[in-house]
Amino acid sequence: MQTLITLYHKYESVISYLFFGGLTTLINIAVFIWLSPHINYQIANVIAWFLSVLFAFITNKLWVFKSKSMALGTFLWEMGSFFFFRIASLGVDALILWIGISLLNGNNLVVKLIDQIVVVILNYFFSKWFIFRKQQ
Repeated sequence: MQTLITLYHKYESVISYLFFGGLTTLINIAVFIWLSPHINYQIANVIAWFLSVLFAFITNKLWVFKSKSMALGTFLWEMGSFFFFRIASLGVDALILWIGISLLNGNNLVVKLIDQIVVVILNYFFSKWFIFRKQQ
């Protein structure tokens, strides 16, 4: 039991990121599936992205990387850089969807699931190394 607790504390940020990243991904996919039959899949993807990024910022700041500072400068830096890097990953997201759906005629949901795996990994490294990094 002690080993599990030790391992949890050692990998707490990764475990938390995967948990909240999973919830973020569910929000993204659910909104995408709900909207894509009614509007262009790229527009559905941007709306799904926006809603899931709002959720992700709050959970990443407070529970994954435990950035408790609410100082205006810190908050604006974190939010601005979070959205900047998420916009960068949105470009990767849109490119994967375009290749998978428009060029390869893949199933929307299958391509979206593959896409989300790539985006979650990319976003973790952006958050850990650039956005919520511990100041020395």
